[in-house]
Amino acid sequence: MTVKKIIADALGVKIEDLTIRSDLVEDLGADSLDLVEITMKLEDEYNINIGDDEMENKKTISDIIELLDNKNVDSKLLI
Repeated sequence: MTVKKIIADALGVKIEDLTIRSDLVEDLGADSLDLVEITMKLEDEYNINIGDDEMENKKTISDIIELLDNKNVDSKLLI
């Protein structure tokens, strides 16, 4: 599952409406519980651990993709 798919499912939005520049809070209406859910789904999907401090300043889908890339998640799986 891609990052966009995980986010779309968690927030109940259409994947077609997401871009890598979409802001999770401002554009997509995510709240703190949504962000926790997204983090948990990313951890499960990619078998990684993401610390609270790592997600703290992640505002866009691009930010999340960069974080996962830094954790050596195969970039073909991300978008």
